[in-house]
Amino acid sequence: MKKYVKKPVEIEAWQFTKKNYVDGAPQFIRQAKDINLWSQYGGDEIGGEIKTLEGVMTISEDDYIIKGVQGEFYPCKPDIFHLTYDEVTE
Repeated sequence: MKKYVKKPVEIEAWQFTKKNYVDGAPQFIRQAKDINLWSQYGGDEIGGEIKTLEGVMTISEDDYIIKGVQGEFYPCKPDIFHLTYDEVTE
């Protein structure tokens, strides 16, 4: 059986936390038409939805929102995100 390695691709991502939600999303999230984030009960509960190529997906607190190589958005659980991506430092 053949094996493959994922090509190195630089992506933009933002972690959806209460603090980050209050501080404000970065420009690439604010401009996205397919992302709907909300806060309930004075910010005690946060959530959201993203329209992806696979359908509408739920965003939970601490999930990362990733902008893919073709400009698409999707959520990613923190454990998977940290296994898949390393932060780029200049």
